[in-house]
Amino acid sequence: MLAALAEELQFGFSVSATTRDPRPSEIDGVHYHFVTRDRFLEMVDGGELVEWAEYGGNLYGTPIESVRDARANSEVVVLDIELEGAKQVKAIFPDALLVWIAPPSFGELERRLRARGDTDDRAVASRLDRARRDMALAPSLFHHVVVNDRVADAVADLRAIIAG
Repeated sequence: MLAALAEELQFGFSVSATTRDPRPSEIDGVHYHFVTRDRFLEMVDGGELVEWAEYGGNLYGTPIESVRDARANSEVVVLDIELEGAKQVKAIFPDALLVWIAPPSFGELERRLRARGDTDDRAVASRLDRARRDMALAPSLFHHVVVNDRVADAVADLRAIIAG
């Protein structure tokens, strides 16, 4: 969905750091900064991350430098983060606009996870448990909820939200 949004709006995108292994099509520094768990924890201890969380047994976080670079070149900075990260961002940047991208249904979320073909049953179950909790809490934390049923519609909704 971010690729479709980028075709319509100019924005800075912050590349997250993660301890998970790259998928075959992912490029270090483009899709994620792939780091060891030790390096990630050094980043946490060194205050190098705006936000971070553990998800599916892996650590994910947003490097401060990535946000600074994006803000220097764009009015809008997009972070692709989960609920815990959004709480941290809101605490640091109270004026941040938080938009939750929701699946059309829980069943569709499960179908999408399984269709990727890169996640085993245990990991899917763990992600679904986490998603169930996050989906219940998201409306109280985020300013807007956009349902990603059809990409074109979700992008139009995001464009309208960002435009104000």
